[in-house]
Amino acid sequence: MLVKTFGSAVSGIDAYTITIEVNVSKGIRFAMVGLPDNAVKESHQRVESALKVNGFNWPGFKIVINMAPADIRKEGSAYDLPLAIGILAGSAQISPSLLKDYVIMGELSLDGSLQPVKGVLPMALRARKEGFKGCILPLQNAREAAVVKGIQVFGFEHIKQVVGFLDSGNGVIPVTINTEEEFEKGTQNIDFDFSEVKGQESVKRALEIAAAGGHNLIMIGPPGSGKSMLAKRLASILPPLSLDEALETTKIHSVAGKTGNNVSLITQRPFRSPHHTISDVALVGGGSFPQPGEISLAHNGVLFLDELPEFKRTVLEVMRQPLEDRCISISRARFTIDYPASFMLVSSMNPCPCGYFNHPNKKCVCSPGIVQKYLSRISGPLLDRIDLHIEVVPVPFNKLAEAPPAEKSILVRERVVRARHIQNDRFESDENVHCNAQMNNRMLSKFGTPDESGMQILKTAMEKLDLSARAYDRILKVSRTIADLEGSEFIQSHHVAEAVQYRSLDRSNWGG
Repeated sequence: MLVKTFGSAVSGIDAYTITIEVNVSKGIRFAMVGLPDNAVKESHQRVESALKVNGFNWPGFKIVINMAPADIRKEGSAYDLPLAIGILAGSAQISPSLLKDYVIMGELSLDGSLQPVKGVLPMALRARKEGFKGCILPLQNAREAAVVKGIQVFGFEHIKQVVGFLDSGNGVIPVTINTEEEFEKGTQNIDFDFSEVKGQESVKRALEIAAAGGHNLIMIGPPGSGKSMLAKRLASILPPLSLDEALETTKIHSVAGKTGNNVSLITQRPFRSPHHTISDVALVGGGSFPQPGEISLAHNGVLFLDELPEFKRTVLEVMRQPLEDRCISISRARFTIDYPASFMLVSSMNPCPCGYFNHPNKKCVCSPGIVQKYLSRISGPLLDRIDLHIEVVPVPFNKLAEAPPAEKSILVRERVVRARHIQNDRFESDENVHCNAQMNNRMLSKFGTPDESGMQILKTAMEKLDLSARAYDRILKVSRTIADLEGSEFIQSHHVAEAVQYRSLDRSNWGG
């Protein structure tokens, strides 16, 4: 008897439907075709054990399974459940009447219990697009898939429950999620608040500007000055995720298997902080079977690189193109996969190997020239993509002990959101530009030209501080953001003056 079940495979952050054809006929052979990988081939043993343990018969006939399209490689253990259901239906142990209505995915344990799989959100979106009635999934994945409206999602813990549902077609209530309510509830949570940081008002101001304009930034300061603590709180002042952004972010984390069990929707902007020993592939994505890297997992959020000069030079250089294009293309001989990578780069570093160059109290013990050599570990082209350079100074004891409660993140976020609304209206005609940091030269000349006194301040700063040419555009972009935070239509002299002080590393005499 020939039957068909339907599964799903993920390519990039999108899914496509896999038709699993099972033919049980006379003979004693088992064959699986359609380009399955080793994990799919090993499903034979898992499926056979799960069926026998639960009182089903393993057919004593010839079983041929084809996974179509046959020219696309099938990966992973998520095909166990549709294969098992196909074998049961092909051997007339269950009714095949409902199989055409559902996409079925799940990994089987030897006792028949279902284990969670990756990528169920894009699978559910594809199932809805292709007109399936619903999805049958492990219970741990059901809430994530139930975010998709217009399709029924059934979550089960055991293969017996799946068989019972397919035989009767009723008696099971689909998992439902109120997406808007879940989204609204999640966006109100703030794990790290700016009010917990004592002192560092100038640094907090710079972080507010970075958040308002989507600017990349680097913090330079000695150990213990609070660089990592401040970076962790940046996500709390960024504008809340929109529902579309939340769905896109959840898709990426779902494909990478990072959503966790019983999670429906990622509602907080991601904050990723990889260790400096990370490899090129782990950062940007790829591998033999491509997976999203850290820059894609940070999409719509923050990528924090602590101790930036300690990262391998090759790792840092592969970020240059994604920082400009806000996506990463992984190319192989037979296919190309695109992952989104629109993130804010936040980095920190010590000013020198010993960490105490320019420290107010401690003496730097580095040899002459070492400071500049340490800084040169970061290439000019990468530094060119960082808009704000912030020097972080340790907070004195008296300020730590007496500092009044600081401003809460929610209040800072309100100003950031107002500035972002101004930018959304400004760039409404260009769907690829959303904030000031993404302005091209044409937009910069139109929206980023200061008044006459502001231009004079910029000219003087370029000459007196010996700023590099690359600092010119960055100062104008940051000036535009400062003006937006103030609600000013035009860039004025004090906006430019403030922006100039955020280009420390561009001064030719910095670091001696």
